[in-house]
Amino acid sequence: MWVLFFGDVVGRPGRKAVAEFLSRLRGVRDVDLVIANGENVASGMGLTDTVVRELFEAGVDVLTGGNHMWDKKEGVPLVRAGERILRPANYPPGVDGRGWGVFRGRSGTPYVVLSLIGRVFMGNYDCPFRWADTALPDIRREAACVLVDFHAEATSEKRALALYLDGRVSAIAGTHTHVQTSDASVLPGGTGYITDVGMCGPAGSIIGMDPNTVLRRFLLQVPVRFDVASGEPEASGVFFDLDPETGRCKTVQAFRVSESQMRSKETWKTFSNP
Repeated sequence: MWVLFFGDVVGRPGRKAVAEFLSRLRGVRDVDLVIANGENVASGMGLTDTVVRELFEAGVDVLTGGNHMWDKKEGVPLVRAGERILRPANYPPGVDGRGWGVFRGRSGTPYVVLSLIGRVFMGNYDCPFRWADTALPDIRREAACVLVDFHAEATSEKRALALYLDGRVSAIAGTHTHVQTSDASVLPGGTGYITDVGMCGPAGSIIGMDPNTVLRRFLLQVPVRFDVASGEPEASGVFFDLDPETGRCKTVQAFRVSESQMRSKETWKTFSNP
C-alpha cells in the first residue's frame, strides 16, 4: 500500500502545489492515505478553517503539526476539535488537541499517524524518545502500520529517533527545515525514513518566504515580518510502500517537482503503478 507524505505546506503556493500534484496523480498511482504537515498552511504560519478545508477537499487525509500550529488564534479551535488535525504528541499534558490517531485508508486498511516534535534548538517539550517508549505498545495494538512525522531542527536528532524506533514503526518522515534531504531509505529493521521531506511552496524562496525580507533579517539583525514568496510553486514529498499485514516498509521514493514539471507526461512515468 502506498502512503503519500507531503513536506511542510507553506501558504497559498504550497496548497496549490499539493492540489495540482494530487489531481494529476489520480490514475497514475493508487495511494491509500495522504498525509501533509500543515503548520504553515495559512500565510506561512498557523492554520485556518478555510485553508484546512481546501487541503482536505484536494485529497489530503491527515494534517500533522509542529511549533507553528498555534500562530493563528482562529486555528486553535481546529487543533482542539479537529479529528484529522494532529499536534505533536509530546507537548506537556493538558495541551489542546491530540497527537495521534487511527485513520482508514481508501482500501479500509487502518493506519496510525503520530506527530512528534524534537527538542534540540526547538523547545522544552517532553522527550520524544521516552514518549514513544511509553506509548507505542498501546498504539501498535491499533494498527500494524504506524507513520511518524518528526518535526525537528537537528538532523542528528531525527536520525537518532529513526534508529531508535527502527522496527517499531513503519515510517518516519522528518519535517520542519523545509529542505529535502537525499537519504530516503528503508532502515535495517524495516522502517522507511527520510531526514526531511522538504517543502510544498514557492520554489524561488528561502524556505517558503520572500527572499528580500529574510535577507534583511540576516543582514541587519532587526525584527522583520516574513511574507510567503510568490512565483512558481513546487511539491516535495515521499511515498512509503507499506505491507498492511506486517507494517514493514518495502520501498521509499522521495520526489520534488515544480508546477511546470507536473504538466509534463515524463514526470508521471516514475510514479506509474507497476
